[in-house]
Formats: sequence, structure tokens, C-alpha cells
Amino acid sequence: MTRRNDTTIWHSTANVAALLQKPGKQIALTIHVNPDGDAIGSALGLFRVLNKMGHHCHVISPNGLPSFVSWLPGAETIYRMSDAPEIVSELIRKADVIFALDFNELKRVKDMEPAIEASTAYKVLIDHHPGPENFCTCTLSDTSASSTAELVFRFLQETGLLPYVDREVATCLFCGIMTDTGCFSYNSSNRNTWETVATLLDFKINKDAVYDKVYDNFSVERMRLLGYSLNDKMEVMPVYRTAFISLSRTDQLKYNFQDGDSEGFVNYPLSIKGIRFSVLFIEREDHVKISLRSKGNFAVNAMARKYFNGGGHMNASGGETRLSLEETINLFKRILPDYSHKLLENEY
Repeated sequence: MTRRNDTTIWHSTANVAALLQKPGKQIALTIHVNPDGDAIGSALGLFRVLNKMGHHCHVISPNGLPSFVSWLPGAETIYRMSDAPEIVSELIRKADVIFALDFNELKRVKDMEPAIEASTAYKVLIDHHPGPENFCTCTLSDTSASSTAELVFRFLQETGLLPYVDREVATCLFCGIMTDTGCFSYNSSNRNTWETVATLLDFKINKDAVYDKVYDNFSVERMRLLGYSLNDKMEVMPVYRTAFISLSRTDQLKYNFQDGDSEGFVNYPLSIKGIRFSVLFIEREDHVKISLRSKGNFAVNAMARKYFNGGGHMNASGGETRLSLEETINLFKRILPDYSHKLLENEY
């Protein structure tokens, strides 16, 4: 699979628009493993538009959804490969059109990869991560965008589908933009982002309620886990302007960990004076999930891609290893000195 390094690859949407004009198409909207607010908001927003046009749509995820976005309109209809592999494989096989939303390499969909790769459907990629693979008929990729949700809105504009946007669609897309920018604290310096948000607000969405449901709706156990993470599991390395948090499976069991409970944990160490690089290690059953965040011009996606089988944005990336948690942390500590000159550079 070839990978393209362009910052913007925006094919003509004319063929997609023509394809969607005739109702009754079987459409699969696919998202990445461990989906976040942007992936889910983008998929559910587009799902509602295409359903209103008369298509037969299904949102398909490799696994479960975090609780903080389970309230979004249509979330209850999402199919999970982990729960119903035969049904999901059949939905992909029957699809006339497949949308790849918020991912740009097939390995990000895990067990769904073979079915999507084998499909002869018209495939459309909408994503904002760098280096997209060439596996779709139509690629709509722009790394300057805040989120995939912003690009879905641009797609709806270009294809003349804005008349199908309603309050529920706007809520889903707003949630995607809000969560992927950390409430507009990063990835949000582009004028287009704010113009998109302004238009979504015109649909009378309740932005305060969206914020409340996403950020003020956690369990007591999650709050205690956050305190434990910062007090007992955070290691600060001032010489490298770095801090990291690690959570073992034992830690997670102790606090009744649920999908999404660690959302945002990786950002807290960046609030420490002088820290510009933060990492969160979470031990899973068969791998260690890694989230990397930075401030200024320190590019974490290069490290994620080189050492952790991952990638992402310059200041926000992710990856994983098949090593133990201890081995993963030791690897991180060994490679960190190689980046010391970059971490000690001027921040901006």
C-alpha cells in the first residue's frame, strides 16, 4: 500500500455527488479502532445526512465506543466488529460505497481490514492525518483541518448536501470538532474551523450541553483514577522537559476502568511549568496503548511512527507496542535522549 506525504490531497467530489444522487445505495461508514469523538461525530453526522437522502447506511466500528459520546444521536445503531464479526463483514461486502472516516491507513481498522481491502465498493476517504495510504477511489485529506468532522462539513458543502443538515447532524459534527481540538485549545488556528463552527451554531445546537455531556459526565471512579494517575503514576523528567503516566491492568481494575475513562489524561502533565512533552501508557490485554502530546514545534508523530507502530499529528499522536508495560517504558526512556536537542529548543 503506497503512502502519500502531501499535506492536502483533495480529489474532485463530482463523482461521489453523482453516485449519491440516486437513493437506495448500501453505504458503510467505517471508523478506526478505539474511536474518539471526532470519528464517531463525523460518522454519525454523515450517517444522518445519507439516511435522509434515502440510502441504507450503517456505521461500523472495530470495537466499542467511549461512554462520553454514547449519547450522540444514532450512537445506538453503530455495529461493532468485536461483537458481530459476521454481520459487519457482510455489511462491508454488500456495500456500494464505503467511507473511511478519521483514519488513513487500513491497519487502523484492525479486523475489518481484509473485508474493506477486498471490497469492490466505491471508497471515499475523509481524514486530516498526514501520510494517507492509497486505498480509496476518492481521497479528501487535509492536514490543516482541525478534525475529520470539519472536513465532512466541507464535503457536504461541495456536494450540495447542506440542505440535509439539521440540528442533530450539526451536533454530531460540532462534537467531533470540539473533542479533536481539546475545546479549541489546539489544532484550531485555521479560519475555516471557526467559520464551520459558526455555521453549525446557526442550527441552534446547544454547545453548552454538548460540553457538559462530554466533559462533565464522568464517574466517581474515573475522577479517583485521575487523582491516582497524577499523584502515584506520573513521572516527571525535567532534564528532557517530559512527563509520562502509566496505567497497568491492575490499576485499571482497581478503579473499574471503562472505555474513555483515560480521555484527556495525557494532557495534564503539559500544564506543568517547563514540560512540553507528555505520554500516557495504558496496558491492555495483548498490547500497550500509547498517547503522545507536545507543545510548540516538537513533532511527536515522528516518534510514534518510528518506535510505536503509530502516527498522527505533530502535537498529538498515538501508537502501541506488543511489549510488556515495563518493557515499553524502558524503551521510551532509552530513546528519549535522542530527542533531547529538539525538546530543549525554543518552544515555538
